[in-house]
Order: sequence, then C-alpha cells, then structure tokens
Amino acid sequence: MTKKDKIQVIIVDDHAILRAGLKQILAETEDIIAISEAQNAAEAIQLARQTKAEVMLLDIALPDRSGMDTLKYIKHINPNIAILMLSMYKEDQYAVRALKSGAAGYLCKQSASSELVNAIRVVAKGKKYITPEVAEILANQVGMDTVKAPHETLSDREFQTLTMIASGFSVGDIAEKLSLSVKTISMYRTRMLEKMQLRHNADLTHYAIKNNLVD
Repeated sequence: MTKKDKIQVIIVDDHAILRAGLKQILAETEDIIAISEAQNAAEAIQLARQTKAEVMLLDIALPDRSGMDTLKYIKHINPNIAILMLSMYKEDQYAVRALKSGAAGYLCKQSASSELVNAIRVVAKGKKYITPEVAEILANQVGMDTVKAPHETLSDREFQTLTMIASGFSVGDIAEKLSLSVKTISMYRTRMLEKMQLRHNADLTHYAIKNNLVD
C-alpha cells in the first residue's frame, strides 16, 4: 500500500512524548500514516489550510488557543477533514459539545491506545465515532432539549472556566493556563454565576461535583 493510499493523519498535541506515542501506534498499522504534527493551535490551523490529510487528532487543551475554538475554526476553513478530539477529560465533560461543534469523534487519552486505530478508520469513512460512554450521554439527552441543565447554557469558554474553578484553580491560574487576561476570566465567572443563578465559587464547585463535571 503506497503512502497516498493510506489514511493520512495529522497529530496535534503540545506534549512531544504523547505525539511520539501516537505516531508509534499508527506506525504499527498498514493503512494509516501520520504525515504531520503540530504542538499548538496556530500550527494546526496552518496545516489544516495546506493539507490533504483525511483525519486530524486534536488535543482539547492547547497552550495558545482552546481545542474547542480550534476545532470550530478548522472545520470552517477545511470542512473535509475529520477531526477526532483527544482529551484527558471524561466524556461527560466535553464529548457532546465537541460533536455539536463539528468533531467526528471524541476519545479520552486514557483509552486512546486501544481505540485510536478503529476510531481513525471510522471517521476517515465520513462516519462519527461514538464510544459507548458518549452514546449513553446522547441517549440520556433525547427528549431533554427543551429543559437544559444550567451548565448546558454556558459557552465553551465559560464551561471550561467552570470545570477549572471546581478543580481548585484560581482566576489567576486559569488566566495563565488559557493565555487570557484575569479580567476576561473574571468576566466568564460573572456570566456563569448569572446564568446558573449561583453566588460564589463554592456554589460552582458544589454544582460541578454534584453533576459529575469534575473528578
């Protein structure tokens, strides 16, 4: 099988060791090849403009821009590429949001080694890759669209801020990790409290734990 006959994949993650591990998994297949890699959103977007790759493995936590924002932008400039989101977060935190934003699938990094190859083959055919965990979440949401849980009204950035506050990060910590200003994160926090009708960080944390949004 020649290179052009194989499923061509781009790997996007800011950790070189993880990229190397993913490349090693793909190197052991006969029909998939990693042709490019990127360590941040800017590089990923540049590759998406130039590439003919069928699939992109995209980390949800990038140093210069959130993976969710990057997903939406790349699907806008290159709608033909299937994006498989990789994340350290559980499916019930980001999977449905990712799928609604254009992702072809969502994999937790903990299970990536066993599911990755099959997931790539599925999304390369233009299909969605849905794990049993995500299927259960989607099934539970059927018929519930008219009554959204408070956290489902949040934007992606607000939701990300919620989970980080609930995980014990300060506004300053979150600003640094997301490469945003403290003022911006404080604005997200204020919006969250208003939308969810809560008053304090402790309320946010209690809500997140009660709804299994954090470990």
